[in-house]
Amino acid sequence: MSQSFAYTGTSDYIAAPDLMQTVNVAVQLSRPLLIKGEPGTGKTMLAQSIAKGLDMPLLIWNVKSTTKAQDGLYVYDTVQRLYDGQFGDRDVSDIAQYIKLGKLGEAFSSEERVVLLIDEIDKADLEFPNDLLWELDQMEFFIPETHRTIKAKQRPIVLITSNAEKELPDAFLRRCVFHYIEFPDREMMERIVRVHVPALDQRLLDLATQAFYWLREVPGLQKKPSTSELIDWVQALERGGVDHESIAARLPFMGVLLKKDRDVEVAQRALASNRRR
Repeated sequence: MSQSFAYTGTSDYIAAPDLMQTVNVAVQLSRPLLIKGEPGTGKTMLAQSIAKGLDMPLLIWNVKSTTKAQDGLYVYDTVQRLYDGQFGDRDVSDIAQYIKLGKLGEAFSSEERVVLLIDEIDKADLEFPNDLLWELDQMEFFIPETHRTIKAKQRPIVLITSNAEKELPDAFLRRCVFHYIEFPDREMMERIVRVHVPALDQRLLDLATQAFYWLREVPGLQKKPSTSELIDWVQALERGGVDHESIAARLPFMGVLLKKDRDVEVAQRALASNRRR
């Protein structure tokens, strides 16, 4: 691997060795890196860590259900041009002033190499990934209004995240390097929590993680608690002065871990069943 672009993780993001290897392979192959994993496994934070670790700017394109591929390339503000033509004193014949580049366009136009995060691509419609095939392959796109081609000055490192809400097209998948982030085991999780809450009492951490993994295994939960919720929970336990030995029996501040009424009811029944036993 080129030492100039060797990602080895960062102090605020603990990456498994296979994840670091996959990041570096994607960089060397100049392929988009598609990251999947359940919510809370650090997919978005990975992009921040890569940018920090490789000392590059980070551009984030947050995808929504209404997002179109065109939005990431450029937007032509026809409304502003019409307004200026009627009421303004600007030269509306210069269309370029009404062209605003999207995040992909910004990444291509940047004088320095950047990390581009296309976050939660599966929120958009099924055609969205296919509509980006040419641009991600060729690293360029054409603006017909100005007869200008925007070509990448420095090929960006493209990271794409998906929560697997819908299947992505095969043609798109063939162009990506893929990695699934497994949910951290208990040892890895404790290391992650320590990064965010370094002074946490070890006994509290042990009991909290034990209760956390028990809760994730309770049948019937609609939304299992994630890493970010555990980090919030241990801080709530610490600041709330909770008796450590009561953590597993009561799950204090359960609302920090569970965000659905039904899940709280399921967890309370499971706790009651444990107490009876």
